[in-house]
Amino acid sequence: MMHSLSEDSVDIHKLDRLFKPQRIALIGVTPNPNSVGGKVLSNLVGGGFHGVVYPVNPTAEAVMGIPCYTDVKSLPKTPELGIICTPASDVPDVVRQCGEAGILGIIIISAGFGETGREGKILEEKILEIARQFDGMRILGPNCLGIIVPGHYLNASFASSMPQKGHIAFISQSGALCTSVLDWALEQKLGFSQFVSIGNAIDVDFGDLIDYFGEDENTKSIILYIESIRHARSFMTAARAFARTKPIIVYKAGRFSQSAEVASSHTGAMASEDTVYDAAFQRAGLARVFDIGDIFDCAELIGRQKIPKGASLGIVTNAGGPGVMATDALIASDGVLARLSDETIQELNENLPPMWSHGNPVDVLGDARSKRIAKATQIVLKDSNVDAVIVILTPQAMTNATATARAVAQLAESTSKPILAVWLGGKSMREGIRILNEAAIATYSTPEQAVGAFMTLVAYARNLETLYETPKDIPVRFPIDRKKIRKQFDSMIFDESTVLTEDASKNFLEAYGIPITRTYPAASVDEAVQKSNELGYPVVIKILSPDITHKSDIGGVALDLQDEHSIRETYKRMIARAREMKPDAKITGVTIQKMINMKDSVELIIGTKQDPVFGTVIMAGLGGTSAELLGDQALGFPPLNERLARRMLESLKIWPLLQGYRGRPPVHIEKLIEVLIRLSYLAADYPEIHELDINPLLVSQDNVMALDARMVINKKRIGKQTKPYAHLALKPYPEEYVREACLSDKTQITLRPIKPEDEPMWFGLLDSCSRESIYMRFRYAFHWKTHEVASRYCFIDYDREIAIVAEHNENDSRKLLGVGRLIADPDHETVEYAILVADEWQNRGLGTILTDYCIEIARDWGLKRFLAQTTTDNPRMIAVFRKRGFDIEIDPATSLVEVSKTLV
Repeated sequence: MMHSLSEDSVDIHKLDRLFKPQRIALIGVTPNPNSVGGKVLSNLVGGGFHGVVYPVNPTAEAVMGIPCYTDVKSLPKTPELGIICTPASDVPDVVRQCGEAGILGIIIISAGFGETGREGKILEEKILEIARQFDGMRILGPNCLGIIVPGHYLNASFASSMPQKGHIAFISQSGALCTSVLDWALEQKLGFSQFVSIGNAIDVDFGDLIDYFGEDENTKSIILYIESIRHARSFMTAARAFARTKPIIVYKAGRFSQSAEVASSHTGAMASEDTVYDAAFQRAGLARVFDIGDIFDCAELIGRQKIPKGASLGIVTNAGGPGVMATDALIASDGVLARLSDETIQELNENLPPMWSHGNPVDVLGDARSKRIAKATQIVLKDSNVDAVIVILTPQAMTNATATARAVAQLAESTSKPILAVWLGGKSMREGIRILNEAAIATYSTPEQAVGAFMTLVAYARNLETLYETPKDIPVRFPIDRKKIRKQFDSMIFDESTVLTEDASKNFLEAYGIPITRTYPAASVDEAVQKSNELGYPVVIKILSPDITHKSDIGGVALDLQDEHSIRETYKRMIARAREMKPDAKITGVTIQKMINMKDSVELIIGTKQDPVFGTVIMAGLGGTSAELLGDQALGFPPLNERLARRMLESLKIWPLLQGYRGRPPVHIEKLIEVLIRLSYLAADYPEIHELDINPLLVSQDNVMALDARMVINKKRIGKQTKPYAHLALKPYPEEYVREACLSDKTQITLRPIKPEDEPMWFGLLDSCSRESIYMRFRYAFHWKTHEVASRYCFIDYDREIAIVAEHNENDSRKLLGVGRLIADPDHETVEYAILVADEWQNRGLGTILTDYCIEIARDWGLKRFLAQTTTDNPRMIAVFRKRGFDIEIDPATSLVEVSKTLV
């Protein structure tokens, strides 16, 4: 078996030159110590940077006693990093000079770019055009504070101070916020591994930095302050890759937008900018805070590196009032007040006065000394029903805040559960707070702050759980040719207006297996009567106009019409009212459809919308005419699987109604989930669809039916998308890599990418392998029998990783025979390969088939180098690679064999 390599140091996205420079050119520094350049130089020198700093100024002989150089060409050695503080108009030429001198890491601190308007944006475009001429050049900024790396004594910023060393990477688009966080962190003795102001982020952005800090062993968690995201795919890919192992907390500024006012559909109006961002953060497994103060509160907690496993909180307090405040805040945030076990209650009875509260919150009474408080906290921490504990202390006559802090601090060393402290008061509490901070216990000024921070990390854990839950394998098959549908669509969108008719929209839904009611146009009252008679009563009449989005708003929908007379009266009245209320609208008649009466059904709305940042989003919610008013909705990102679709439905307020409520039967949840999955396929296949509404979607105990549909086309996108699925924030399942193959013994197999639903079969594959095969693949005693481990190998991001499984189906019994895995580096230059074949299927040519196919895929991805590793006792795989022209290096001392090949 082959196993993958793991390089000790990887310069992800060429960012080492920014964060680990040995030499720095400071360009634009002036003799004025209070200028931006002067502050940066002072910080570089005063922060203890171990490298060399070259001030560059064509007119000054020296700055701060350090000799200046006239330009970057005259520097004695080539720096890795250039920091630019010149006027904005000079920056493009300075960037060119840096590139010509071999300086490929750039931080542009100068302001006056995109934030100032059109002229500034033109400057940014010019800088990027110049940067592209120099392979590997990376630019941070412009209009940024700079960076601070305390572990390297690097303060390449104009901030006033250097924070302590720590394990939090802080990334912000706001320089002003950075300085506030620094001041607060110094007071709280909170440290950082990296501190980055990205400014306008014309090149290096959030995705790059998450990738880089995700691989940084000194970074244990990441905080993001986001104003906007430019590259959604790279952000989502990077965040999903590291949220599993490193908590990422995000604050999104600018939550409210007027963009929904111009939407053409219910879905467009309901899927506002902020709700899309919120859905993206959940989908990526991030924890979001909604108040700027919560950034500090959460930094306190994640900096202490203890993540609660659930939402059950224990509260220990020496005063009843603050305990109630914490409880109120917890319940309001959908947290859980932990129910203490009988054993815990008994032990507390034995250690507390008789008048204690006898429940959670645990009120140890106002006369409690430090030992009593610490003992109660210790007992509550031991309870298996408790995920974390908040200790609240108020200054009372018998209170010794300092001694209590010492006693609680000792408990933190012996538990994996978070302890949060609320030391209410002023001067008498300060020394205790200092002790708690030094003991890595997060402290807060109020119970509400502590509960808010706790619940943010609970949300993080929940998002991860959703992200890696194993979905059911619901087969979604398309009996008709999707290429044929595409041809029909292409011909229609050129002929029709921007808004497709209800009939045309439903045709596409039906083609993707979504049940519809057939709609028939009628251009006259006689034609409406004739069609109604053919269909049979009762029927539904709707106004037919490409210019009227919400038909009900103008009386353009009539239900349950029973006879010819009602058809004639309704037709005349509806046409007249439509012309009165929408005089500019093109009205071509009405549509007739059979009245559907699905007993005990629920009206839903589902649809899609093109978001300018995250591409296509999919929505589900309460439907009908009150859809926007009540706003009960959930957003997701195509592609959906069973688990993601189900979670969308579970998050709705009407979820109890869908399950069956007060005697009503439950609706057909599995069919509804299938419809959502099918809609996500449709959205993925058609980037031209700007908005799509199915409203109402009628869901009953037995069936799901689309009663109305409306599709809005963005004609500007027709023929413009050259890269497949560029309109999606997440790359969908790569169906193009599914193919049939045959082993040497004529056994038929299917080669295809792995998917989350394969987790049970993946377990079966490893269970069928000998201990020796497992060791040869993973190079250690691999303990794989947990969902957490399986999620790492089955839940993958197809943008940077792919695992090709060999599936065998015999007598409707499916199993995996082997898997070849490709893992690309974030720069998409090098790929590592590993393979595992079940023992009983070895020596049948499967290893060769998987390897050849993975090499083909690596070439298709445009990767440059193919790497793998095995041992000398695997001669068959060595022979496979030798035959294919790979370079083979054998280390006799370790018996390791490294193989490599340049692909392009």
